[in-house]
Amino acid sequence: MARDWESVFSTWSQGPSKTEQEKVENAERQIRQAIQTSPKLQNRDIKVFSQGSYRNRVNVRRDSDVDIGVLCFDTFFPAYPDDNVKAILKERFSDGEYTYSQFKHELEEALVNRFGRGAVSRGSKSFDVKENTYRVESDVAAFFEHRRYTSTATYLSGVEMIPDDLTPPRVRNWPEQHYSNGVAKNDATNRRYKRVVRILKNLSNEMASQGIASAKEAPSFLIECLVFNASNVRFNHSSFKAMIREVLAELFNNTLSDETCSEWGEVSELKYLFRASQPWTRESAHVFLSDAWDYIGYS
Repeated sequence: MARDWESVFSTWSQGPSKTEQEKVENAERQIRQAIQTSPKLQNRDIKVFSQGSYRNRVNVRRDSDVDIGVLCFDTFFPAYPDDNVKAILKERFSDGEYTYSQFKHELEEALVNRFGRGAVSRGSKSFDVKENTYRVESDVAAFFEHRRYTSTATYLSGVEMIPDDLTPPRVRNWPEQHYSNGVAKNDATNRRYKRVVRILKNLSNEMASQGIASAKEAPSFLIECLVFNASNVRFNHSSFKAMIREVLAELFNNTLSDETCSEWGEVSELKYLFRASQPWTRESAHVFLSDAWDYIGYS
């Protein structure tokens, strides 16, 4: 008997439950309280925010933990468009006295004081805070502001971290731009974009559980970005099965060669999707899209 993909896709398209969302909000609130009660951090200019799949409401059941950023504005990491802008701004700003390593150590102290040493473990890029009945498990990342200057007077504001093992040496992301562009894409597709992302993430998880290598190697973030690069017209279908077929077909065709997708960006549109710095390749994405097509049984 053929599988009822329309019913499966309809189930997979659903957003997080109210209970899930409340647990995410509780985790974020408790981490904010940890900073507010820390003698070393309470007077710093700090913003606590959820990021990743929960923030963007494309999380699925496999996304068991929430990514929470702790962003300190007291020091920033700059990037300059040219040496002239760099020279002018170097005159304007002095080197920060508050270092990233000091901030990360003080954040660790604050988390341990709030949750206990047994509930907090330090990784190279983030702290893992164990879940309980009240909150979800949290990956808590320490950031300084990243400023990508476009002139001496204007810049784009992102976040930057230095992993403990320096692999890679720096991580720069654009969570606010990612969030805004995702909302705009969702609005432009009659709220279908995020549903399609959830469907394909669930599909990838099922394929991976069946031992399909390309799905194991396709991060959920890559899937979200691929769907973002599908044309809005591909979402204009009343059935999920037809919609997924259209999205997969276009993405498959456009990842056949570098020429057709070399300018694709992440959802933030501030980082290229297929460049050497990424942990995936255009070829691996193409194989995943092909395998997804075959797994569903499209012809």
